[in-house]
Amino acid sequence: MAFTEGSGTSSPEPDASVSPTRRTSAFGALLLRLHFYAGVLVAPFLVVAALTGLAYTATPQLDGLLYGDQLTVSQVGERSLPLAEQITAARNAHPDGTIATVQPGGGDRTTRVVFSRPDLGDRQHTVYIDPYTAESKGQLTTWFGSTPSTTWLDDLHRHLHLGVVGRHYSELAASWLWVLALGGVILWWRRRSAARAAARHLLVPDLSAARGVRRTRGWHATTGIWLTVGLLFLSLTGLTWSRYAGANFGAGLDALKAGTPEISTSLTAVPAQAGGGHQHGGNHGTVVDPATFDRVLTAARDAGLAGPVEIAPAPEAGSAWTVTQTDNTWPIAKDRVAVDPSAGEVTTRSDFADWPLLAKLSSLGIQAHMGLLFGLTNQILLAALALGLLCVIVWGYRMWWQRRPTRADRRALTGTPPARGGVRGLPLWALLIGVPVIVAIGWALPLFGTTLLAFLVIDVVVGLVSRRRPPAAVPTSPAPAGN
Repeated sequence: MAFTEGSGTSSPEPDASVSPTRRTSAFGALLLRLHFYAGVLVAPFLVVAALTGLAYTATPQLDGLLYGDQLTVSQVGERSLPLAEQITAARNAHPDGTIATVQPGGGDRTTRVVFSRPDLGDRQHTVYIDPYTAESKGQLTTWFGSTPSTTWLDDLHRHLHLGVVGRHYSELAASWLWVLALGGVILWWRRRSAARAAARHLLVPDLSAARGVRRTRGWHATTGIWLTVGLLFLSLTGLTWSRYAGANFGAGLDALKAGTPEISTSLTAVPAQAGGGHQHGGNHGTVVDPATFDRVLTAARDAGLAGPVEIAPAPEAGSAWTVTQTDNTWPIAKDRVAVDPSAGEVTTRSDFADWPLLAKLSSLGIQAHMGLLFGLTNQILLAALALGLLCVIVWGYRMWWQRRPTRADRRALTGTPPARGGVRGLPLWALLIGVPVIVAIGWALPLFGTTLLAFLVIDVVVGLVSRRRPPAAVPTSPAPAGN
């Protein structure tokens, strides 16, 4: 419920920051009412997203605590053994499944040999090998390289372990977060400008304000202002992964030819039986010669792919293998090459520097959203955003409670909503421009459009019911006794 400009109209105390003669414009009244209802109803989803996201920020440290023996070696050797020896050791430790990928170890990192099995669905078994001794350090059930704890927290944040149905909660939160953030900025700016308040109070709460809703609103709004850029970033990057808006985003990138470039693995001149170009979770059962991994890795290193990489055997015979850089910290390394596994030669490559701008920004945004792009600094910033959002929401609900009527004949649990009627007061040109824009946004962000329509329908129904309700009788004083 980002920075509400006062979530109600029934305040028990006067608000000296606003001139009593100031009239709210139709646009301001409409935005305030939308901000209020969206904040009250969407804030619970944002609380869940903030709490689960806050937990996810600590996954690198949690992985080190829980799986340090598998992920790292106790003693770094002088040089790594050939991948063939390490893969043979992994196969001995895990006889079942087909090799999906191999991530060679280096420094204190173990080598990760990932096996796919049909009964695991989208999960894999990863065997961790000491690259200097070929000793197996253990195995874990992983998801795209993520450990069990990281996978569990990721599922919690994305869909609350409810599968496809649960993804609606996170998409709903991301769909409304940007609306609440921008709406709050506009409302706070209008309030400060109308009251001719000091410019510093846009960013610093007015501590001279009396205790109550005015002081709470100051903390709510100014904290939200500081968080705005981060909240907009989280909303945008979160939507790119969502079910409906994410699909529209992907379709848009494809239409603009701005998606992640494909890399060709075609080897038309290579016989189908050559070189061990084999499974990536396939079921054809062809045995991969472990020595092929060394040949492919050497070709990739000679082509300039330094740092951590992932080797993926071809999904079918007669195709090239791929080697991809996997360094997600800034400056990231995501270059890829396709390698003929028989000849050990690079056939094609795709460098991150050549990606379309939108594809680059999307990739960088995802890594920053996950807390990986800038390491510990990234984690701290995400944690601060989550905690700040929780504070803003708490202050928003507190304002709603503080603005409740307290007179004996008008007691209520919470404050009343802002007055309706903003749409009727808008000029025609605003409707002609605004309605198509809202429809377009609602089409691109389906859960936003659906819930906005639901808010409008409910508000209209409530308005019709309240107008048909007979007015309450006004109590009259007893007539004075005659003389």
